[in-house]
Amino acid sequence: MSMRDLIGRRVSKKVKFLDEQITIHKLTVDEVLTLQEAGKTIDEEGNQGLLVLRKIIRASIPEAEDITDEEFNKFPMADLAALSTEIMKYSGIGEEAKGK
Repeated sequence: MSMRDLIGRRVSKKVKFLDEQITIHKLTVDEVLTLQEAGKTIDEEGNQGLLVLRKIIRASIPEAEDITDEEFNKFPMADLAALSTEIMKYSGIGEEAKGK
């Protein structure tokens, strides 16, 4: 198998979210770059922060792609933030990844 054969392969793991196990996928370089661009537009009120958080979760969890913004708003914020942080760490970005 060559490195070229691995292009597009998704690596995943199970994490706990709201006392259930869900599968997250590592983000690709393209997804990370897109999220970084979106993060540059965060406004002072933090409204865009929630938008970026949703994008992170939707990019990593295929089953979340069709969850509406209104449905996302029904989840506890702390749990969404923790899930987003876990996705970012697993994908090699974020505070803990910088120290590795």
